[in-house]
Amino acid sequence: MNTPKVFESEYRFCLILWENEPIKSSKLVELCKEQLGWKPTTTYTVIKRLSERGVLKNENTVVTSLVSKDEVQAAEINEMVEKTFEGSLPAFIAAFTKHQKISQKEIDEVQHMIDRYRKGE
Repeated sequence: MNTPKVFESEYRFCLILWENEPIKSSKLVELCKEQLGWKPTTTYTVIKRLSERGVLKNENTVVTSLVSKDEVQAAEINEMVEKTFEGSLPAFIAAFTKHQKISQKEIDEVQHMIDRYRKGE
């Protein structure tokens, strides 16, 4: 299954949802007003739009996600690597490390991930 696209403002909304779910839509409206400065109509519009796209469900005014934060992040990274680096993970990593200082600890963590991947974990 392809992960539905979640745009920037929707992602900020989803961060609130993921942290508080399951949540009554009225409480979600309050949180979005506090944290995002949204009007109630904006929140209800986003709930409806994300529900139609299969990102969340709103049953009996209780909102829960159907797509996890990890899935949305992975889909976004995959799309960016495909579009910007012609699908080349090494090109992405080369560009990232060229302009971003990474610590020895981060290098070790990435190496550990690669080692686990090679072992099929």
